[in-house]
Amino acid sequence: MSRFCPFLPLVIGAVLSAPALPVFAQQAADTVVNRPVGEDPGSLKQGRVQPENNALDRMNGNAQRLTPPEADQQRKKEGGLTLLERMGADLPPLPPEKDYKGPIDEAYGAYQRGLFLTAMEKALPRAQLGDAAAQTLIGELLSNGLGVKRDPKAAAFWYQQGADHGDAAAMFKYALLLMEGTVVQKDKTKADQLMKKAADLGNGSAAFNYAQVLVGDHPGPEGLKMALPYYLKGAEQGIADAQYAVSQIYMAVEDLGQDRKLKALTWIERAARAGFDTAQLDLGLWLVNGTAGPRDAKAGFEWLKIAAERGNISAANKVAHLLIEAIGTRPDPVEAAKWYVISRRAGLADPGLEDFFLGIEDDKQQKAIALADAFRPRP
Repeated sequence: MSRFCPFLPLVIGAVLSAPALPVFAQQAADTVVNRPVGEDPGSLKQGRVQPENNALDRMNGNAQRLTPPEADQQRKKEGGLTLLERMGADLPPLPPEKDYKGPIDEAYGAYQRGLFLTAMEKALPRAQLGDAAAQTLIGELLSNGLGVKRDPKAAAFWYQQGADHGDAAAMFKYALLLMEGTVVQKDKTKADQLMKKAADLGNGSAAFNYAQVLVGDHPGPEGLKMALPYYLKGAEQGIADAQYAVSQIYMAVEDLGQDRKLKALTWIERAARAGFDTAQLDLGLWLVNGTAGPRDAKAGFEWLKIAAERGNISAANKVAHLLIEAIGTRPDPVEAAKWYVISRRAGLADPGLEDFFLGIEDDKQQKAIALADAFRPRP
C-alpha cells in the first residue's frame, strides 16, 4: 500500500493554471540552467514551477558571473556559511530522551521487532473489543501479508473498523482504498472526508494527500492557498513530497509575505536533504540562478551532481553544461561528455551538447563513453 495517493500532478496543473507570474516565464533555449519544457525521460515530474531566468543569459549578454574565488570573497563579506559548509557542520547533540511511563503496546512492539504472528495474536483480542490501534495493526498485517496470508478485503474491513473508532492512520489507509475503488467501492466524497479528518488529527501523510485533493478541486492560486496549511502539516512531519510542494507554492503565489522566497528555499533544501531528487535538481538550479536568494554556483553544482548521481536525467544534462562552462566547478570535458552520454541515452536530446561532444578529441569521447557505461545510479 502506497503511503501517498498518486495526485502530485494535480499540484502541477494548479500551478500552471495560475495567472501569469514571473516564475513561469519561458527561458531562452540555450540558457545553461533552464529546465527542458518538452518530454523529460528522467525522474523529473512534468510541469513544476520553472526557475527564474535571471542568470547565465548568454543571449542577452548581461550575465554577471562570479568565479569561485570571487564568490567565496562575497560570502565572507556577507557573513554566514554556504549551503555546502552547513552540510558539513556538526549538529548540536540531541536532548536526552525522557523515560516513557505510559502503557506499553505489546502487539505493536512485536510488530516493530518483526514478530508478526505474535503481533497478530496480541492484537486480535483487543481488536475484537473495539481497540482502534489494534484494528489498524491487523489491517496492516493483512494488507502486506506479514506473518499471515495477504488478504486485501479483510485488511479493508479492519482499516474501516479502526477508522470508525477514531484512529487517524486507519482513516488514511481506508481513504486511499475508497479513492482507488479496487478493494472497496469507490467513494470520493467519503474518501475526502476521511482524509481531511485524518489530516486534522495530525496524520502527515493524510495532510499531504488532502492538500492534493484541494489543489485538484480548486485549480489556481486560491486552491494553492487552501492547500498550503495541509502541505505544511505534512512538511513539518518530514514528508519530502510535502516539503517540495510547499516550496513551489511559496514561489508561485506572490501574496504570501515578503519572506516567501526564503521560506521556499528553506523547504526545498529540506526536501533535497531528504533525498528527493527533483528537489535536489530544483535547489541546484535555484542556487546557480539566484532564484530565491544569493547565487551560490558551487553549492548549486553540488546539488545538481547529487541528483544526477541518483539517476535524474535533467540534472545530468545540467551538470554537463556546468562542467563545460566552469560554473561552480572546474572545467572537465571528459566528465561533461560522460553526463551528456548518460542523458542522451535516456532520450534527452541537446543539440548544443551534441556539438560539444563531436568537437572534442576521439580519445576523450572514448573515455566519456567508458565512464557512462560504468555509471550506476546511487540508491
